[in-house]
Parts: sequence; C-alpha cells; structure tokens
Amino acid sequence: MKKASRVLWGIVLIAAGVILALNVFNITDINIFFDGWWTLFIIVPCGIGLFTEREKTGNIIGVVIGVFLLLCCQDILSFSMLWKLLVPAVIVIVGVKMVLNGLFGNKVNEIMKQLKQEGKKPKAGCAIFSGCDMNYDGEVFEGAELTAVFGGVECDLRNAIIEKDCAIAVSAIFGGIDIFVPAGINVKVNSNSIFGGVSNKTAVHQNAPTVYISGTCMFGGVEIK
Repeated sequence: MKKASRVLWGIVLIAAGVILALNVFNITDINIFFDGWWTLFIIVPCGIGLFTEREKTGNIIGVVIGVFLLLCCQDILSFSMLWKLLVPAVIVIVGVKMVLNGLFGNKVNEIMKQLKQEGKKPKAGCAIFSGCDMNYDGEVFEGAELTAVFGGVECDLRNAIIEKDCAIAVSAIFGGIDIFVPAGINVKVNSNSIFGGVSNKTAVHQNAPTVYISGTCMFGGVEIK
C-alpha cells in the first residue's frame, strides 16, 4: 500500500512539474492557481487514499467535500447550497456502504452468530467516560465486542492464542479503541465511519488466521497495531 501511495504521489508531482515547465516555454497556458485550486489539497490525497487505503469511506467523503467546494469556488454551486447538500451526501454515502455490507454479508456477524450457536459468548469491553483494558495473554481468542463512548478501550491480543478466524465488533463514538494483534495474523476491516476512521497498520500474511473487525466510528477512531 505504501509503495502504491508513493507511486501515485510521484505521478501527481511529475504532472505538476511538466505543466509548470510547459508554461515556462509557452507551449501551454494552464493556470494551476485557478479559483478553488486549494481544494486539490483535499481532493488529491483523498483520491489517492481510495486506491491505497483499506478503509475508503472517509476518503470518499473527503473527495465529495472537495469537489463540492471546488464547484462553489467555480460559481457552479453556491456555498449556501453546499451546506444544505453536504450532510445529505455524507448520509447517502454511509447508507450505500451499509446496504452493500448487508447485501454481500458481514464476516463478523457470521462468526459471532456461529459462536452463539456453539454456546460461547464473546467478551465485551465497554468504556463510557472511562477506560477499559482487555488482555488475552495465554487465552484462546475467538471474538470480542468493544465499545468506546467518550472513553478508550485497549484490547491486547499479542500473546493470545488464535487458532482460526475470529471477529471483533467495534463501536467508537467520540472515543478511541486500540487493538494489538500478534505477528503473522491477517486483519480485515469493514467499518462505517462518519468523521472518524480505522487505521490498520498490520501487514498481510498468506495462509494465516484472520481477525475480522467491523463496526462504526463516529467522531472516534480505531487503531490496529
């Protein structure tokens, strides 16, 4: 992912340099400081993030906001209309993602349902205006439910025993959740984010158990290390 990000940023910089050089030789007359040029600092990073980051909802919202601002600067839309359309656009984006998640299934829900059918109950970590630390040293881990509301939850799986695919349901609302996973484990994230997001810093491993993480981040965040 980092390699792809560097390549895309390199292409953007090369294109900008070529345009400036062509302008100097009067081959082209492209005004890179057009009305609303600053919106590119929103559109370009979010656009690159769509191709390089696993969690795309926040980047989609960023692109939409950037395009709306650019259209306003170009007098195609008015700023008063922007604020009226912005919230509906964000709601629609999140709604579409939730519909797609529902249509194509959610691995976390499947695993949680299977655990309940087997009579197992995932541990729950909840922090409301407080903190919560969960440690699974030496324990077999199969699933957990983590909730942070104006608080923080830390879930440490580095010394846990993970023998098969497992699941974590997360909900971060004005709060934060940190999840530490052992080396050699895959992590797949499927989240709905509104002014928040999930940061997955783990590497991809072939033929290894997978920790599926799904949930909602609203003005909060989840960090996986």
